[in-house]
Amino acid sequence: MRVLITGGAGFIGANTADRLLSQGMEVVLLDNLSRRGSAANLEWLRRRHSRVGFERVDVRDYEALEGALERHAPLDVVFHFAAQVAVTSSVADPRQDFAINAMGTLNVLEAVRRLGIDPVFLYTSTNKVYGAMQAVPIIEETTRFRYADLPHGVSETMPLDFHSPYGCSKGAADQYVHDYQRIFGLRTIVFRNSCIYGPRQFGIEDQGWLAWFVIASLQKLPISIYGNGKQVRDVLYVDDLIDAMLMAVGRPDISGGQIYNIGGGPSNSLAVWSEFGPILEEQLGRPVEVRHGEWRPGDQSVYISDIRKAARQLDWAPKVDTRAGIRRLFEWAAEHQELLAHPEASELESGD
Repeated sequence: MRVLITGGAGFIGANTADRLLSQGMEVVLLDNLSRRGSAANLEWLRRRHSRVGFERVDVRDYEALEGALERHAPLDVVFHFAAQVAVTSSVADPRQDFAINAMGTLNVLEAVRRLGIDPVFLYTSTNKVYGAMQAVPIIEETTRFRYADLPHGVSETMPLDFHSPYGCSKGAADQYVHDYQRIFGLRTIVFRNSCIYGPRQFGIEDQGWLAWFVIASLQKLPISIYGNGKQVRDVLYVDDLIDAMLMAVGRPDISGGQIYNIGGGPSNSLAVWSEFGPILEEQLGRPVEVRHGEWRPGDQSVYISDIRKAARQLDWAPKVDTRAGIRRLFEWAAEHQELLAHPEASELESGD
């Protein structure tokens, strides 16, 4: 297989590329290396693999993007991961957020369509397309919030309700990818990811909360919790995400044109601090001090993915349980503290 990955030097991109290269596939990475840690991830891949295709391309530059895809055609699969990933950054600069997430995705779709190369096209969207889900009844328990009427979590039939410029830009891209299958016949797949975590994740306070809490606690940096810490998320180890993506692109007759909610599901959910905090302190062997702030607008009290569609159609289920995955991430972060140092940490703002 010949695979192209936009955002290929990012967290998910680098881990996906490593898996594919280890299986002997031809892999080309496109990345503008603007994200912290991306250059280190690229160097890591080059140390591990003798043949890593790479071009420094920004998805906002249509001509450069189309040229790169044309040079590397034919392509069996395109994974489109390149994105602006921080809610606070989208609020600070909505135009840039739109240009990267919405226009950048349209650029990749159009390059694929106009070149006529017909790969399977998988786009990583986000649970944020469902918004705050304020109409969904929530129950507060001792350590967490839970859905009153959604025991399996949020399914793909939940109405979309984009909230924040980030939600709007990712949601617009999500719908463009979905519609390009219906209108132009591209073999597109949308994964609405929940909280993905694992090695090579350079988490910051605004994105990748689980990795950020691990990194910050190891380096004794301040951790901010917005709300009471009982907010619940389902978390998925990156290897399990890669399994799901490879199953999806390997069965385009089933997955083509489909949307999947992908996360750890109910069995791999935890409250962001009241439940995760004790696990982290157990790994550290000491308590962790946190500071509390007000709830953020649009924050979801609970988000848990209903992953039954992916299980049914792709024969997929998470394999790495939450405690084992957190332990793997913690061990990796502990071994790479110099690489993960955050000199600008005091200027960051918290989020997920």
